[in-house]
Amino acid sequence: MPATTPTEATTAAAQTTADSTAHSLRYAWYVVGVLTLLYAFSFIDRQIFSLLVGPLRRDLHIGDAKMSLLIGFSFALFYTFFGIPLGRLADVYSRRLIIAAGLVLWSGFTASCGLAQTFETMLLLRMGVGVGEAALSPAAYSLITDYFPRDRLATAISVYSMGIYIGSGLAYLLGGLVVAYASTQAMWTVPLLGAVHPWQMIFLSIGLPGIAVAPLLFTVREPSARPGTARRAAVPMRQVFSYIFKNRRTFLLHNIGFGLLALSSYASAAWVPEFYRRNFHWAIGSTGVVYGSCVAIFGCAGIISAGRIADYLRERGRDNATLFVGALIGLVGIAVNCLLYLAPSATWATFWLVAGCALAAAPFGIAPAAIQQMMPPTMRGQASAVYLFSINLIGLGIGPTAVGALTQYAFGRDDAIRYSLVIVTSVACGLAAVFLCAALKPFLASLERVRVWNAAHSA
Repeated sequence: MPATTPTEATTAAAQTTADSTAHSLRYAWYVVGVLTLLYAFSFIDRQIFSLLVGPLRRDLHIGDAKMSLLIGFSFALFYTFFGIPLGRLADVYSRRLIIAAGLVLWSGFTASCGLAQTFETMLLLRMGVGVGEAALSPAAYSLITDYFPRDRLATAISVYSMGIYIGSGLAYLLGGLVVAYASTQAMWTVPLLGAVHPWQMIFLSIGLPGIAVAPLLFTVREPSARPGTARRAAVPMRQVFSYIFKNRRTFLLHNIGFGLLALSSYASAAWVPEFYRRNFHWAIGSTGVVYGSCVAIFGCAGIISAGRIADYLRERGRDNATLFVGALIGLVGIAVNCLLYLAPSATWATFWLVAGCALAAAPFGIAPAAIQQMMPPTMRGQASAVYLFSINLIGLGIGPTAVGALTQYAFGRDDAIRYSLVIVTSVACGLAAVFLCAALKPFLASLERVRVWNAAHSA
């Protein structure tokens, strides 16, 4: 039998390495698929409120301002504040177990919203949904970053972030159909609960299935360097915030800039169904189908395209590509939002809604990818939680409420929602472009700083 030559041995080893890498990447994409599914579930639970503004205002006896608190602020407050300690846990404990516990919690609270009889009860339950969902993204970002090389990270996180638009699209699309069907009866009879309103049936229907998919997380492995059951030494919060402070200019400009883009996106997501109902007299079912289809299709296209463009530019030497693409999104968003919300007809509004959905989605993959790029591995979960704290407090906490408050208190009439939307979204996009342009240079300095840190700690 002829001996194996050094060249043949090298070729065989290279082939084995290539096969192993391909297998690892296939499994990595499977992990992204599971996490994307869970993210979609979270946004179905989160966005269904936008289709139920009319019934909830009627049965809970509230106006647009209180409705906006249910849609945005009550959820965002607890989502953001609990995100930081849960992000810290993601840097220490099994991330899949943290996500599983959060999934069961937020799904249970969503189903419980179907039992609420007063505004105060609904407010408390929405806070609970926020606590549960805070467990997902810091742990998910950290897992994905461990599985993917840096030159594919923006695309991988963008695919995960597609869950926002798959979930939101399904919430509007299926939710609109379910709302239309459920509304055919004034009350529904549920075993053990008795007679319930149609909107209560909807919360029960979308909350309970989330609990059923929790076992899927046990097919997700922690990367071998981080066994799922092993406790690792926690990086002290003081050290994390000390590192963030050294990069404070980058963090501040990044988080405010992308937070303002999120403000525009969340304001639109909360009130576009009511914009169509109040200004063009569309039925909720029709609005859900049109808006849900646009969000699911063009939202996914927008977020993936932004990630691919950022990766493409980064491969060609623009290390700050994620922030550069974010600034462009803000500039284009000003024009698109004005054309959408001031459109003279539903046809023209829907034409511009396609571009609006793509642009609204685009930042949500590149923004967390930038945080992962500039942070040491042992701090990514906590840094992601700080990022989510900022972006959701600004975006989800202020966006829907600003539109609701302007409509109710400044304009004083329901059909003026179009002017509230154009003011809030256009101003937010313009300011976002300014902040992200200012962040381009500091971001490069932060990338150099993390290279030095990684070199020092790998030696």
